[in-house]
Amino acid sequence: MTDVEKELEEHIHRILELMGEDANREGLHKTPHRVAKAMRTLTRGYAEDPIAILNSAKFSEDYRQMVIVRDINFYSLCEHHMLPFYGKVHVAYIPNGQVTGLSKIARVVDCFSHRLQIQERMTKQIRECIQEALNPLGVMVVIEAQHMCMQMRGVEKQGSITTTSDFCGAFNQAKTREEFLQLISR
Repeated sequence: MTDVEKELEEHIHRILELMGEDANREGLHKTPHRVAKAMRTLTRGYAEDPIAILNSAKFSEDYRQMVIVRDINFYSLCEHHMLPFYGKVHVAYIPNGQVTGLSKIARVVDCFSHRLQIQERMTKQIRECIQEALNPLGVMVVIEAQHMCMQMRGVEKQGSITTTSDFCGAFNQAKTREEFLQLISR
């Protein structure tokens, strides 16, 4: 157990007490440890370098058509309530002499989603990372997600989906954006 996990455990133990629970009762005795471990897993993206992920499988290739990785499942924690939001990420880029391993796109999504997040920032971070690492002719990212902070508390609207997008380069052209959106809607 790391010092960080031990400290998290102590704080979670205290939170349980503040909620009026007996943190030492049988059902809760190991909860601080489990929650601390879960939080370290759910926020492991802070310890990862998304640019290095893409660069670890970057190859020269003379391909200048759209590359799409769609329906990348993700789970994240909103930074406002620390409740989950989850959904799918769709990514497209048009190479400019460099491509990356397709799994690396999904790993970049995992890296950014495993941090306290808001969907809008995560969309932009994924796009900026791909742009910086690969210098493609264009990048577009669309995220569709459900937010537990909207479903479990507050307005309590079940099934609502939030969609965000960010794009640059060739995707500034409406025709290119439309092609991508058509391809991911299949």
